[in-house]
Amino acid sequence: MEILDRIESQLVATRLPLVAITVAAVPYRDTPVILTLHWHGFVEERLAEREEAVPVAYRSVPSSALQLNDRWDDLLELDLATMEAAWELGAWDVARAERPSCSRPGAESREALECLQAFGAFPFGTLGQEMVIADAPDADELLSVAARAGYLMWLFRPVRGGIWGEVADDRTLNPDGTRHPPCPVLPVPPTCEGSRRTVYRFGRSGDLIR
Repeated sequence: MEILDRIESQLVATRLPLVAITVAAVPYRDTPVILTLHWHGFVEERLAEREEAVPVAYRSVPSSALQLNDRWDDLLELDLATMEAAWELGAWDVARAERPSCSRPGAESREALECLQAFGAFPFGTLGQEMVIADAPDADELLSVAARAGYLMWLFRPVRGGIWGEVADDRTLNPDGTRHPPCPVLPVPPTCEGSRRTVYRFGRSGDLIR
């Protein structure tokens, strides 16, 4: 699972800083995985397509949702691939959420919205703006499976390539905000039963008094 390679290629292509990265998957082997990169930046809107035209508004750069089709046999493979990417990109931690079916009786409406967001399918934007630009041809099928069987989502905030470099207080980081592989933290097998949250802590404060 080449999560780190895909993130780095997007960083080179966009030359924008990241706020956060999410990875979403359904609990069935060899199914596609959705990698979503949440950018920090604004696009200038002008009334005319000319360099001298004054911007009349600014809109946030949409997130990028990418479908990864690498084969995998076990959810721990996804855990490890995500943790390795987060470790090398200097993230403080990785939070893994196990979510149940959002179509079960009694499920709250927010659960359906969270499922859509996890797979890069925002149902609406702000003032007509796109929230996500998706390159995920199997997203609808994945959403259908996730709604019935539940899903997993990983979240981390990178220092390398992100907006967090100036505020990172982490003595495990290299000067450029990275860490050397491999990730020393071992994954915890998911249960895929109900709602559960697991946090893998990587960072250590530079202030030893804390």
